[in-house]
Formats: sequence, structure tokens, C-alpha cells
Amino acid sequence: MRLLLDTHIWIWSYGEPHKLAHKVAAELRNPDNEIWLSPVSVWELTLLTREGRLNLEGSVSEWVQAALTRKSMNEAPLTTEVALAILDIQLPQRDPADLFLAATAKVFDLTLVTADTHLLGVPGLSTLANR
Repeated sequence: MRLLLDTHIWIWSYGEPHKLAHKVAAELRNPDNEIWLSPVSVWELTLLTREGRLNLEGSVSEWVQAALTRKSMNEAPLTTEVALAILDIQLPQRDPADLFLAATAKVFDLTLVTADTHLLGVPGLSTLANR
């Protein structure tokens, strides 16, 4: 399976693995699965720390490098095709990060791993629920 991590899943997988459902944790450990991360998640992490909604040990750059080093991940490119794919995605809220992550999953045929109820059940979007 090709798994795109929602921002909170990425953060939890590195800093708070106890928040991951058993099925999600097992899929993230499965060596047959490809793990993908969008630069949008790094941007969102940066905003969360700047706003004081997330506290990390060390600097944001240090945390990101440590998280990326711990688990090999593929970078999901932010392309024009991804930006245009947002036109075909209907979400109940207007969170730009969620739109980009959903579009990225669709364009690159990835399964979005998330606990976000706004993303679960989006037509045409493959998801793995953290439940």
C-alpha cells in the first residue's frame, strides 16, 4: 500500500505513537508499504509551532530532520496537477492543508492515513482511518 500521512498522523507517528490505532501502526511498520509525506505537512507543522499550538523538543528544523531520518519517506511533490485537482474535491470545511493533502492522494494514487472525519468518506479518496 502507498500511504500518505496526514499531518497529525506524521506527528503522532514520531512523537506520540500511542495515539495511533493498532491497524495504522501496523501498516506504518509494514515494510511492504510505501510511506509518503507532503511538504504541506511540514508547512502545517511550522504554522502549528509558530502559533503555539504544538510544542516540539528542539527547533522545528531539528524535529523535522529527526522525524524524516527515523522513518524513510517519499516526498509527495506539490505540483500544478495537485493544485488543479483541488477543483474536484468537495470538503465540508475549507482547510487549505486538507485540500492539498486530499488532492495529493488522488493525483499520486495514495491512501491518506487520517483521523480527520472531514477527510474520511470523501468520494474518490482512498483513506485509512485512525480509529
